[in-house]
Amino acid sequence: MTLIAIFFPFLSFLFRGRILTCIVCLILQLTLIGWIPAAIWAVISLQNSRADKRNEKLIKALKVR
Repeated sequence: MTLIAIFFPFLSFLFRGRILTCIVCLILQLTLIGWIPAAIWAVISLQNSRADKRNEKLIKALKVR
């Protein structure tokens, strides 16, 4: 998924169900200069999403005990 976020940043958002963000990223990506910020934005967003899922899992595990 990280490679998709680097080479096709808008698809990274689309696969995660963030349609409006996908459109904004695609518009940014259409410019050659905007490709790098779009890729960075997609990778950071993907990492944040993974961290959120990991934190939710840890909180759920702590509540059980």
